Amino acid sequence: MPSMPPLGSTLRIHRPYEGVYAFYDGRIDGARAYSAEPNWLDDGAYTLGVCSYAIVSGEEALVYDTSISNAHAALIRDTLEQAGVRHIRVVLSHWHVDHVAGNAVFADCEIIANDLTAKALVDNRARLENYTPPIKPLVMPNSIFKDQRDLKIGEIDVQLRHVDIHSHDGTVMILPHLKLLFAGDALEEPITYVAEPERLENHLLDLERISTWDIEKILPNHGAENVIVAGGYGPELIAATGRYVSKLMRLRNEPELAADDLQTFTVEDFRSGVLTYYAPYEPVHRQNVESVLAAHRK
Repeated sequence: MPSMPPLGSTLRIHRPYEGVYAFYDGRIDGARAYSAEPNWLDDGAYTLGVCSYAIVSGEEALVYDTSISNAHAALIRDTLEQAGVRHIRVVLSHWHVDHVAGNAVFADCEIIANDLTAKALVDNRARLENYTPPIKPLVMPNSIFKDQRDLKIGEIDVQLRHVDIHSHDGTVMILPHLKLLFAGDALEEPITYVAEPERLENHLLDLERISTWDIEKILPNHGAENVIVAGGYGPELIAATGRYVSKLMRLRNEPELAADDLQTFTVEDFRSGVLTYYAPYEPVHRQNVESVLAAHRK
């Protein structure tokens, strides 16, 4: 039986940059956070590793995703308030459950989302509130933008931009002074999770678009803790994600590729060191392959 530490008790707090907090949990051998039975919190987040972020300047903070439970969100809020923060805003990277599960802890704050995320949360409310574990009540965003929004958090300029990668409603966050991209799930390491297989062409176009941005480092919500602590991934993660998506698209005409495990499918990027193999992503890859093939058969 796996160990079951109290929810939130294994959260690790890092400061990869001045004014940037990273709240990381999961990737602990033999541990699960919620249940030994299949559930989204363990299998979709904790096992793979999950990170939410906050930007802090003076008494202001911007939280990027509210993590995987109210317990996690409360720890994030407590940490910021103990650091002297008096005014918190939240931005949601997209509508998926492991990014909005702690919204209730920030119900008295401005919760920012793009218009597509707001709609997806409304459309999927019943689903989210009846998940295992349930997100109930699901607190909705109360500040909506379209395409792009610029913010000022204390002395820090922040740019929010819509991207159609992984999910049609993605919002990435940029700190221009650090040339730093907070990617949500638009970029994930070692591989992206295919949530919308019918939109792979759109995802690939937006991967090409973000590759032209003036970015030097990337902090994803799912990735290796040691890389996040050290300041994040380089722009080569964008190209590696594009290569993986492109190869998934080849399954339609080369179904024999479906037999490859993750290490074989993405061998060049593992061999070069651009990506680091992590065994719990084998089921993610298998699910990606099956979802792409199923979408092609429709």
